[in-house]
Order: sequence, then C-alpha cells, then structure tokens
Amino acid sequence: MAVAEPTGPALTREEADRALARLGAEHEAVESSLLALQDHAGRRLLEGADLTGETRSRWAAAEALIGQLWAYFDAYTAALTTARELRARRRWPTQGELSELTELLRGSGITLDAHGAAPGLTAGPGGLTARLSEQLSLQELLDRMNGWYAQALDVVVIADAVWSALPARIDLLAAELRRTRSLAHSVGVRPGEHPSGDDLEQITRELTVLRAEVIGDPLAFWAGASPSSAPGGGRPDTTRYDRAARALEDVRREVEAVLDVRQDAEQRLMRVRDVLSRADRTLNEARQARAEVLSKIAASVVPAVSGPPTALYEQLSAAADHRRHARWHRLSPLLEGLEERAEEELLRARESLTAVTAPLAVRAELRGRLDAYKAKTARHGLAEDSLLIERYDAARRMLWSAPCDLVAAEAAVMRYQQALAEALAAGAGERATGWRGES
Repeated sequence: MAVAEPTGPALTREEADRALARLGAEHEAVESSLLALQDHAGRRLLEGADLTGETRSRWAAAEALIGQLWAYFDAYTAALTTARELRARRRWPTQGELSELTELLRGSGITLDAHGAAPGLTAGPGGLTARLSEQLSLQELLDRMNGWYAQALDVVVIADAVWSALPARIDLLAAELRRTRSLAHSVGVRPGEHPSGDDLEQITRELTVLRAEVIGDPLAFWAGASPSSAPGGGRPDTTRYDRAARALEDVRREVEAVLDVRQDAEQRLMRVRDVLSRADRTLNEARQARAEVLSKIAASVVPAVSGPPTALYEQLSAAADHRRHARWHRLSPLLEGLEERAEEELLRARESLTAVTAPLAVRAELRGRLDAYKAKTARHGLAEDSLLIERYDAARRMLWSAPCDLVAAEAAVMRYQQALAEALAAGAGERATGWRGES
C-alpha cells in the first residue's frame, strides 16, 4: 500500500487553474524536448555506431534513461489528464473536488515500478496500486525527467559536436597528406631514406588511428564542461589533430624546400662554383703577394697561405652527382651547406690576402708620406737644404730598395720629417727677427 503524504491546505480554484496551466506548459516543453531528442541527428548516429570506451558505456546508460523518460512522461501525462478531467467537471468545483485536485497536483500520488513504468495512479489517500516501488509528485516527476534529459542530451550533443568537428577535418588533412606524400615521393623523400618520409608515415598512422577513435569514442574527445552544466563551456578536443596538422605543415615546408632545390639547383651550383673560383683566384693572388713580400720586405713575418679548399670541391662534385641522379632530398641540405661554406672560404681568402699584403701597404704608406714631405719642402723654398737632401735620399734608398727594412725605413722617414720641422721653425724665427729690425 502506498499513501500520499498530506499536501497542506486545498488549492483555490484560481490556484488550481494556474497550477494546471503551468504543468500543462511544462508538459508541452517536455514533449517537445523528447521529440527533438528522438529526432536528433546525434542520437540516430549513436544508435547505428559501433561504439567503444567511454561513449559505449555512457550511451548505454543514456538509452536506458531515454526509455525511462518516455515512461515517466506517460505517467506525467496520465496524471495531468486525470487532473484536467477532474477540473473540467464543473466550473465551480466543490471543496471536495478542490481537495482531490490539490492531492493530484501537489501530492505524491504517482506510483512507479522498479523500471520507471507507471502501473497506476493514486488519486487520494488510501488509493492502492500493485507492485509499488516509488511515489512521486508531478513536480518531483518533472524534476527527475529534467535531470535525466540533461544527462542523455549531454551524450547526444557531445557526440554530435565531436563528429561534426573532427572527422571532416581529419579527412581534409588526410587529403592534404596524400598530396604531400605524392610530392615527397617525386623528389625522393621516402620512408627510410629521408626523415620527412618517416614523419609522413607517422602522420598517416596517427590520422588513421585518430579517425577510428573519434568515430568509436567521440566522448573521449571533449574538453571542458558538459553542455547542460555550462552552455558553450566545452568544446571538441582537437589537440591530437592540431599536433598532426603542425607536423604535416613542417613536412610540407621541407618538401617545398626540396622542390625549390630541384627548380634552381643548376643555378645555385653555378653560383657556388663561381664563389669557389673567386676564392681560388684570391688565394693565388695572396700566394703571389706573399712571395713578393718575402723578396721585397726584410725581417717581416708573413702568414702562410692555405691551399685550395679540396673538401669543398669534393662536396661540390657530390652535389652535382646528386643533381644528375635526381637525388633532390640529399642535394637540398648539402647545397645549403655548400653555399654557406663557399662564402666563408671567399671571406677567408680575402682576409689572407689582406694579411700577407700588409707590409706592402705599410711601405706604400711610408712612400706616400715621404713624397708629401718633399713637396712641402719645395713649397717652403727648402729644396736646396743639404741636411734635408741627405735625409730624404737616405729614406728613399731604404723604401725603394729590396728587401726593404720597414722599421729602418720608417725611422728614416721620421728623421726627414723632424729635420723639415726644425728647418721650418728656424726660417720662421729669422723672418720674425727681420721684421723687428725694420720696425
């Protein structure tokens, strides 16, 4: 036996009408929601899918909840229909009818068996039903349906959102992967022969596994709150997809770099040959200059000049062989390194030439200074000064003799400069004395 608990004072006619209107509106909302859930694309997909993992267990529970939701809704409909029929008996219900209506609308008069089905209704105290397991009021029944509906809808909405977001994107990425693989194979980027070829194989496996997991267990790819607890707070988890997309983009750039090598390899090889040729010519010039310095400059430390860059020429030959045999994936990194090292070799050759010719530059600078002092001597009318002539001749013999002692020559130039300065100072003093006598 199940007896409804007291529901307090009886409702007035107006209160009963308002309660019926509210419960009727709730009934329509629940019915619309259940029908929408029944027709939801996500639910239909779930029913026909071969599910795994978390989605499989949660969908099994959600299916059971949906079945119970309809049973509860039937019980709710029956109770509401009984209440409406009772209210429709007369325009002004009696006090007994209002008490009975109050019990129907507020009392725990809906009995449900263990499976959620409603075997009968108790319209008032003392009502008996068979196989009673639980008694609920209309509001309690509604609250329970709302909770179960939210749980079932979460599963359906999440699965639909993940399936709408990820499989199509995975398929697009797989199509891009196939195009990249085709290009990669055309330039020799293959598994086992090039790291990017191995990366493509890994990405292919990851996308295959990822798609199967997304289709079988979409709920495992949801991040954030559930749709019912925080609308808009959750989203499909695209972490693995994003990682695969970034990896494919890296490979695509690598393949494009190899393609670029294929298109302009000959021009780049010619530029490398030209740079190395210029480096060779500069080194030859440096060797010749070194020999000249050693023969013309005495007591000077002249750095040795290295030979031609044999290793670079060997790499250049290997690069040309890769180009002839279309081994673009091997040519690409080799050519980039060759270009850099060839420029470094040219710079080193130029520095070597500068280093070995430094003594000649010093000699040329001293010759220029000597000539400049001589011109200054002539301008000041001191060309016939015997001391200046003697010191000029001494410096000139040192600078124009071979081998030239730069230290001694620089000292001789300094003595000539000093003598000139003294002669100029003496001439200035004599002119000053003459002016004072005249005055």
